[in-house]
Amino acid sequence: MLTLMIVIFVIGYLAIALEHPLKVDKAGSALITGVLVWTFFVLSGADQHFIEEELLHHLSEISSILFFLLGAMTIVELIDAHEGFSIITDKIKTQKRVKLLWVVSILTFFFSAALDNLTTSIVMISLLRKLIDDKHDRWFFAGFVVIAANAGGAWSPIGDVTTTMLWIGGQLTALTIIKTLIIPSFVAMLVPLLVLTFTLKGEVTRPVKSKVLEHYMDPTTPFERNLVFFLGLAGLLFVPIFKTLTHLPPFMGMMLSLGVLWIATEIIHRSKNKEGKSQVSVIGVLRKIDTASVLFFLGILLAVAGLQTAGHLAVVAENLNHSFNGDIYSINVVIGLLSALVDNVPLVAGSMGMYEVASVGSFAQDGIFWQFLAFCAGTGGSALIIGSAAGVAVMGLEKIDFVWYLKKISLLALLGYFAGAGTYILMQYI
Repeated sequence: MLTLMIVIFVIGYLAIALEHPLKVDKAGSALITGVLVWTFFVLSGADQHFIEEELLHHLSEISSILFFLLGAMTIVELIDAHEGFSIITDKIKTQKRVKLLWVVSILTFFFSAALDNLTTSIVMISLLRKLIDDKHDRWFFAGFVVIAANAGGAWSPIGDVTTTMLWIGGQLTALTIIKTLIIPSFVAMLVPLLVLTFTLKGEVTRPVKSKVLEHYMDPTTPFERNLVFFLGLAGLLFVPIFKTLTHLPPFMGMMLSLGVLWIATEIIHRSKNKEGKSQVSVIGVLRKIDTASVLFFLGILLAVAGLQTAGHLAVVAENLNHSFNGDIYSINVVIGLLSALVDNVPLVAGSMGMYEVASVGSFAQDGIFWQFLAFCAGTGGSALIIGSAAGVAVMGLEKIDFVWYLKKISLLALLGYFAGAGTYILMQYI
């Protein structure tokens, strides 16, 4: 039965990776995988009371991640419903390819750190549709959005789900993530950007604005847009500060920020009719939240927790250590490259299960292993479009072809990945 747990996990993993060819949403595959892994664990004859205790223990950790994500997604959707992001997008005027690529990439890099890479990629695709008319031009810029979003998310405790997991799990502290990873992450974006600076020429064509009725309909006033944008952004940036001051789990700070924004929007829209208010209220926005993604994380984290409890991940850790003679840099580089083939969430969850937080050394809190894991798992997924949440979102929104991305973007992403990894290693020696 314990062997069947691995078989079920591998089959579920393949179903998640092949989501688009199979036309089966990965959330359904993840949930089935998570439940079946624990089911076969129970049927293996292990102590029922022990399994139940372990499941509830893991569920408390998983729930803190899910509530954190739910709060962050709601705040960002609320800003978007108020058209708050237009404060940034309306200021971009250039049509030159190189200049626009730099602007889009740097915006994405810092947006991703303040928000998260998945949300930022969705926002930036919306921006690109307003700036670029040609489909293939837009695909190219969208590819760089994936690279910049993943790089930006890697150096922020709230920028990438995997970094958030390491932060919430106690492997890394917020200050260490920012301090040690901002330079390698910036290099991971900068190197491919510099390559294109000398090869990309010409200008993009702006789309013609359609003067339809919706163009004149504005659900919010400039004051409301500015208030919700800056209040929402401040709320997201407040979360790591709240955790540092109170030592409470990050989802508590996120819920506090959401509560404040909820009350603020209720007050500023209190005089509107029910129909007008529903579009810009938290209750209305909650209907737009991507709950499928939340359920996906629940399923895959449950599956990994089952393998960890059964002792399978400890065996994998021993094999990795043996294969690379305990070289933590090589192990993490391989994990990062693997995250291009499959989702980085279960890889990091697996690594957290494979290696315990030690009191001293590379595996201690804020140790080199966890720092480099955050970088590699965060940026390695850019090598393939299915390798990260940001890439999958962009692929779905722009209908980017997998092979096209492989030919045009993958090599540039790999150059950035190895340059960033080399920078981190060099920083350790210096």
